[in-house]
Amino acid sequence: MDSSAYKRQVAGVFDDSAARYDRMGVEFFTPMGRRLVELAAPTAGERVLDVGCGRGASLFPAAELVGPRGRALGIDLAPAMVEEVGKEIAARGLSQVEARVMDAENPELPAGAFDVLLGGYSIIFLPDAPGALSRYTEFLADGGRIAFTSPVFRAGTFPFLPPEFTPLIPSSLLEHLPAEWRPEALVRRFNSWLEDAGDLTATLERAGYREVRVLDEPVRMTAESPERWVEWSHTQGMRLLWQNLPAPQREDLRERLIEGLDRLRGGSGPVVIEVPVRFVTARVARG
Repeated sequence: MDSSAYKRQVAGVFDDSAARYDRMGVEFFTPMGRRLVELAAPTAGERVLDVGCGRGASLFPAAELVGPRGRALGIDLAPAMVEEVGKEIAARGLSQVEARVMDAENPELPAGAFDVLLGGYSIIFLPDAPGALSRYTEFLADGGRIAFTSPVFRAGTFPFLPPEFTPLIPSSLLEHLPAEWRPEALVRRFNSWLEDAGDLTATLERAGYREVRVLDEPVRMTAESPERWVEWSHTQGMRLLWQNLPAPQREDLRERLIEGLDRLRGGSGPVVIEVPVRFVTARVARG
């Protein structure tokens, strides 16, 4: 993988969708971010680093807990995301919160500067995530904690989406994705160390962590309607698929998803799906 090209691609996707990201009538990242912070349990006066902060789903709940005596720094590769977070920081008048454009794989930060490091659906997408996890130990104070989320990867299911979506997305459409985002490449890249909790634990221990805890919990995804979910899917990682599909296949997928989600909701109310999410917590192995 050309990591520079990959990062430009990812930054471009989220720059394009920053204004609408997590603001489309679909609840998922916000409740997941709150739960992640709950498990990380930052306390008053602590210093928090949120890697790949997006629109602040974890950053702002963490800032509330550390209070004005603490500090919460969010970093993201997409400048437009950081700009949106900056607007929210100003609107809320939070002097203890800051957002910066920064490469989360190699952040330029001082050693021991943070007590808690968060990553909501972000760390695992770095070109060399295990290497980044090892480097993160440098930024954590003695006894510092890390907490991040990942999809629950299962063989035979479409990566990053709830299992209900696997039959709705024909494999032939995935051939339009860039090679590094096709299922076989994703299985090699992610399932190899994230599917099995034991492999994930061993990776973190090699990276310099202890007290690793892997917790699989459902996070409720709620969409106002099937159409809303499809619109929302254009603002997150699935945007890569939409961008690469020819127009006829794009329309076909849209219809398939709307029909499938309509069957799932079984009526006229919102679409509610329990999404399996893996929450990982650990402590740096020193202090």
